[in-house]
Amino acid sequence: MTPEEEEAIRREFESARSGAQATRPQQEEPSFELNQFSRINHVIGVISGKGGVGKSLVTGILARELARTGAKVGILDADVTGPSIPRMFGLAAERALGMDNLIVPVTTEGGIKVMSANLVLEHEDDPVLWRGPILAGAIRQFWAETFWGELDYLLVDMPPGTGDVALTVFQSLPIDGVVIVSSPQDLVQMVVGKAVNMASMMNVPVYGLVENMAYLSCPHCGEKIEPYGPSRLAATAEHYGLAALDQLPIDAAFAKACDEGTAEQSLPDGLLKNAIAAILR
Repeated sequence: MTPEEEEAIRREFESARSGAQATRPQQEEPSFELNQFSRINHVIGVISGKGGVGKSLVTGILARELARTGAKVGILDADVTGPSIPRMFGLAAERALGMDNLIVPVTTEGGIKVMSANLVLEHEDDPVLWRGPILAGAIRQFWAETFWGELDYLLVDMPPGTGDVALTVFQSLPIDGVVIVSSPQDLVQMVVGKAVNMASMMNVPVYGLVENMAYLSCPHCGEKIEPYGPSRLAATAEHYGLAALDQLPIDAAFAKACDEGTAEQSLPDGLLKNAIAAILR
């Protein structure tokens, strides 16, 4: 390409860009308005920079522990294409109902209200083959068109990464703050950084960092074993100026409880004490 051709293309591009800016309508930041039958006092996001670190487990534990303080709690399962909250809470066979143009969430034995894509699909293993705008529409329905009633806390189980759904949640829901979930691997600091920077760009506070799969206990002597190497919780939290909240172990009982739908009843008591304290503050 000659310099003259390059300059002609540049002029054409600048002219087109100027025209587009002149005619582009001003858009307000999107926001999903809550329906008149619902009142939610605090919205807490549970996020990470990658998948497979245990956000749903952390969300479920936080919901259970908050409910045990006497708070009214709900979970919005924003991981639309990979929802796991219903099965964890024994709701795999349940389906949300419709009432007067609103969705009625399913309530767990402990009184936690849950809304998830798997509660509106015919079968829980049906794939969700939706593109970004439809995924955003699902989040709007789960928030604005769901009869949540009165809630003290709504926990939002976010999908992995920083894509369309995460952006929709941050822009359109009144998030009070987020808990970031990580695991003790070499790349953890980088993926935590993505979550931290996204929260910062969206002006959302971070309560702190929870490290999942941090260790396992020897069944014979009780010694802590670190199969993924030494914990990076303190170093990563310090690097990003976060609170190092809690660690969760690798425990077959955790997986069994989630698979069998008894997470609300059979997981150990007192998990994630520091994260709960940070949220309650």
